Amino acid sequence: MKTDIVLAGVGGQGILSIATILGAAALNEDLYIKQAEVHGMSQRGGDVQSNLRISSSPIASDLIPLGGADLIVSLEPMEALRYVEYLKPNGWIVTSTAPFVNIPNYPEMEVLEAELNAWPNTVAFDMEEMAKEVATQRSSNMVLLGAAAPFIDLETEKIEQGIRTVFGAKGEKIVESNLKAFRAGLEFAKSKM
Repeated sequence: MKTDIVLAGVGGQGILSIATILGAAALNEDLYIKQAEVHGMSQRGGDVQSNLRISSSPIASDLIPLGGADLIVSLEPMEALRYVEYLKPNGWIVTSTAPFVNIPNYPEMEVLEAELNAWPNTVAFDMEEMAKEVATQRSSNMVLLGAAAPFIDLETEKIEQGIRTVFGAKGEKIVESNLKAFRAGLEFAKSKM
């Protein structure tokens, strides 16, 4: 088993929380993990990206080569497209369609949507809207993690345990809110498959 994931977004959206949860889930399954992070100007809404490699056998490098990613998980549509050259031909893109407009020449949403729809294996939806419906907007990254879960070779229960581990210190109410958001994203992705 081997899954290579590019996690992408904008500073403050929760990419590193997703990476931490998946890392905890992989460790709970006695798998090997390697992670490399690129923190842009995250305090100012800059690019944040993480390579996460999960395998049942030892991993030599923490970086995913071009054309080597099984999955791109992006909290922002333009950031998903920024990393498509890393995606395998049969890889999946799971992304939010809610833009984080942080530059003056941000592309029109119609252009971004057309480019995303050109990829055959794409799950694109407004994670923030779904998060507001089922939990809180702050849990939108957990909605996206749930939508990505069917494409990650980890048991759902282990990912949920990772959520409990990462958010446990914040109290049961926060844990349950994040689990509810995760499960909503998971059900959404399953309905699209």
